[in-house]
Amino acid sequence: MSDVEIFKEFTFEAAHRLPNVAEGHKCGRLHGHSFRAGVYVSGPVDPVSGWVTDFADLKAAVAPLVDDLDHRYLNEVHGLDNPTSENLARWIWFRLSDRLTPPLRLTKVTVSETCTTGCSYRGPS
Repeated sequence: MSDVEIFKEFTFEAAHRLPNVAEGHKCGRLHGHSFRAGVYVSGPVDPVSGWVTDFADLKAAVAPLVDDLDHRYLNEVHGLDNPTSENLARWIWFRLSDRLTPPLRLTKVTVSETCTTGCSYRGPS
């Protein structure tokens, strides 16, 4: 049986500034977002439960990371000196991938700063 990919979305509120943008760029100023992160995992469908994993287990794996980010100044979170969406997606990936029990595997992390902008990270190449 082939693997199936499932996902769960999480939200958090946070402030940041981007220290490496050109002088005068609006993102260099302190500002906040209502972030949305999507965590995508893949694995075989269990023949008894009928699912890849319990969404509650996925939520529990992500919860400590959301706690580290929610209502924080992201520039002060260890590893997020330059908290772009791209860096935030990678930060989530590397902290979450070790928390998943095989055969479940992380396949993608998405981060959206607004309802029209975001990025996807599919792990190291």
